[in-house]
Amino acid sequence: MLRIDPALPTPPYEQLRSQLIKQITDGELTPGAKLPAVRRLASDLGLAPNTVARTYRELEAAGYVQTQGRNGTIVSTPDLGSPEIHERALGLATEYVTGMQALGLGQESMITYLQRSLNR
Repeated sequence: MLRIDPALPTPPYEQLRSQLIKQITDGELTPGAKLPAVRRLASDLGLAPNTVARTYRELEAAGYVQTQGRNGTIVSTPDLGSPEIHERALGLATEYVTGMQALGLGQESMITYLQRSLNR
């Protein structure tokens, strides 16, 4: 169940993004599962459609979902490779996050730097 708490200092799109990532990584949302339409989810959660659309765009940029036009947004099939590759990739990601936090940068900045690096 997705919930947005307006009393939290975390922006609504970030609350939604982190809850969806948790559902995907925990297996509640399996590869191929269709996410609710942007307008419907926005209405259900009392959010602006642009807030939900932003969340979906960020999830797509991170590889969690794929948008298929009028067919909606579905959970991506992970391409993790072998368990050894998965563990090494997770370790590298943890090192990156730890290093960026040591610089005093937050999640938004980390994502921005990753996107810039990928676009080089």
